[in-house]
Order: sequence, then C-alpha cells, then structure tokens
Amino acid sequence: MLKDLLEKNRSYRRFDSSVKIENEQLKGWIANTRYCASAANRQPLKYYLSNDAEKNARIFDLTAWAGYLTEWDGPAEDERPTAYIAVALDEAVSKNPWCDHGIAAQTVLLSAVEAGFGGCILGAFNKEKMADVFGLADSHKPLIVIALGKPSEECRIERASASSSAEDLTCIEYYRGSDDVHYVPKRSVEELIAGDQAI
Repeated sequence: MLKDLLEKNRSYRRFDSSVKIENEQLKGWIANTRYCASAANRQPLKYYLSNDAEKNARIFDLTAWAGYLTEWDGPAEDERPTAYIAVALDEAVSKNPWCDHGIAAQTVLLSAVEAGFGGCILGAFNKEKMADVFGLADSHKPLIVIALGKPSEECRIERASASSSAEDLTCIEYYRGSDDVHYVPKRSVEELIAGDQAI
C-alpha cells in the first residue's frame, strides 16, 4: 500500500556500503519519473547517475549531512551511500523547475523503498564542483542530489510536540536517541489542516 511505502520512506543517512545498486535499477527508478506531473509538461529535468565507488567518494566529499545533528560529521566510510542521482534543470528547456524536482525525487525514493533500498535528498552541496564531478552539460543546472543505498539505521516517526510559537521549531527537529534510533517528529493531521475542519 502507498501508506506503507510513505512510512518506510525516511531520510536515511546510514547505509550498508557492501550492498550495491546496479545501474539498471537506477535507470528503472528514473523511468518511473516519466509518469510524474511537470509544469506545462516541459519535462526539463535531467538525471546523472553514479554507482562507482571512486566517483561516489568524490561526490560524498561535496555534501553536507543532517543539519540538526550538530555533533555528527555524517556517515562513516562503511555507512555511505552506494549510489547517487544528481537532478539537474535543463535551462535550454525551462528556466524554472517549479516543483518538478521535488515530485521526481519523491518518486525515485518511493521506487527505491519498494525495492528494499532507501535514500536522502541532499540540497546542501557544492554545486559548481558537483557539476564538474557528474560532468553536467553547460545548460544543466544542479538542483538536488539523491543519495541511495541499503539503509543500516532505523528511522522511527513520532508525533511532534505542540510548538509554543511559529518561530519555535524545536518540536520538529529530528534526533538520534540513546538507542541509536533516528527519530523524526511529524505534526498531527489536526495541525496540518487549516480553516474550517468541519467541511
């Protein structure tokens, strides 16, 4: 069921680096994005793939991980992703991705979860150097990088505590517990639905 896939689709940040993802599997997940909505149906996204260990190491060095986990430097060498997908905007097709890359990234991650893998959308990376590592064409602007692998950590959803103010975001900060579980607070449905809920 879709709900099960959504619950399993967490932002995983630790992986079993001994489990590789084949190129054909990555291509299959990208093929699923062909069914996604696209603003004005322009379909301006381009995807660059890597499942090569040496290239992956160069990609990893250009990324930042888990802003809320200030004491953590990111996954150890044996916990790093075994594949990456760079999602780029082809500016020869459109100057604005709108929300296409978010829809596409979610589709890739749900596809990965369905196949027993998982991943994390990375927006914090050196865009210029990343474009060089992936060999992006001149008209392709990097938007996000999706890190992928076999998750080696447990991520557990919990209900976010009520925030005392709009500026107080401590209620939604993810954290790693003493049990080494990665906890992710999520707001209740009642907090999400605005306006007259009786409709």
